[in-house]
Amino acid sequence: MRGSFLRRVRTRLHAATGVLVWMTVCVAGASTAQAGDIVVATYEGVINPVAAEYLHDALASAQSSGAQALVLRLDTPGGLDTSMRLIIKDITGASIPVLVFVSPSGGRAASAGVFITMAAHVAAMAPGTNIGAAHPVAMGGGEMDKTMKDKVENDAAAYIKSIAEQRGRNVAWAEDAVRKSVSVTEQEALKLKIIDIVADDVPALLKQVHGRKLAMPNGPVSLLTDGAAVREFPMGMRLELLRALSDPNIAYLLMTIGTIGIMAELYNPGAILPGIAGAISLILAFYSLQSLPVNYAGVLLLLLGIVFFALEAVVTSYGLLAIGGVVAMAIGSVMLIKSDAEFFQISWTVIVPVILTAAAASLFLVSMGLRAMRRPPQTGREGMVGSIGVAKTPLSPEGKLTIHGELWDAVSDAPVEAGTPAKVLRVEGLRLHVTPVLQKKEAL
Repeated sequence: MRGSFLRRVRTRLHAATGVLVWMTVCVAGASTAQAGDIVVATYEGVINPVAAEYLHDALASAQSSGAQALVLRLDTPGGLDTSMRLIIKDITGASIPVLVFVSPSGGRAASAGVFITMAAHVAAMAPGTNIGAAHPVAMGGGEMDKTMKDKVENDAAAYIKSIAEQRGRNVAWAEDAVRKSVSVTEQEALKLKIIDIVADDVPALLKQVHGRKLAMPNGPVSLLTDGAAVREFPMGMRLELLRALSDPNIAYLLMTIGTIGIMAELYNPGAILPGIAGAISLILAFYSLQSLPVNYAGVLLLLLGIVFFALEAVVTSYGLLAIGGVVAMAIGSVMLIKSDAEFFQISWTVIVPVILTAAAASLFLVSMGLRAMRRPPQTGREGMVGSIGVAKTPLSPEGKLTIHGELWDAVSDAPVEAGTPAKVLRVEGLRLHVTPVLQKKEAL
């Protein structure tokens, strides 16, 4: 018996070992199959910390899997200088070639996108795209003074010239893109040697770069891309969420919702849901604002506007507080983002509905809370006053009264017959003071 049991155990162990070996071989085969692939990352939008993290992750994945190159499909109006420099550091320090492809048709590589495109080992554009307008924009809003303007402009010009020289691209045009905000189409960019290739799509791009030799930190590399497997690198739910939160319009909405929710909870304690929604929205709004050039005077004006709306429900101002709330929120919305760059501005199609909705929601929620606070008590001693009970025994003047299913000692200021109703006037200890309820006599 014992020998047969041990044999069964050994048989199952051998089977389990065989399955593990087979799984290991399959995984190794899958990993080997990825060697030589082309990894494609797609980014559309403002260059910000999310963009920098996404490219870093895509490049790390491509390098660790043995891919021979990374293609970055790019469509951007520009963005933050710090994030742009992080991306360029990743590109220049990469162990595999990085191909930046400005696409699709109608897309652009403006401002920070110019620097990133020119830093690529291979720069390409799709038909109907444009590149340029890389002049630095004041993040504080308005015009910089001449000294600061010259410092920022000279720094950006020197940076893009060094990138262009490193990649053998048109240095004079690169400097003009910063100093004069020049912009060109894909065909003009090809003629001026700003980019290397014009291609309709990624497969066409890979055919054109097949056999091209590129100088890399570890020595020259020849691209063998014609017919190579293409593997997309998705952004992922976390980065998609963070990118959405980095939108100034979303940050504006979250801050408004969060403030209204917190105020509704303060005016109506115990509602719970407005407080939870408000707290979560405010925390997400703070994350959004940290990646944006925020003017905190604008933030305070927004909050002040919502406070004015709340006070309008409790203070007789004949509409002055409501008007003040609209004005404060409108000015705060315009001042909130301190940048002249259009991609950082809050849209008026968002501002106007939010102000009107915030005014209506604040007045409604606060008025509901006030009505609840003024509502007469429904429980306890105070809740008994005004209730109608039925005399269990004659009250002359003392007796028993049934009310809310309970039997109470009662004292009446007038005789009450058993079975007739009586109204509670006040409660003293465990005794009710009541008065008879007059009943209409039926007509004969």
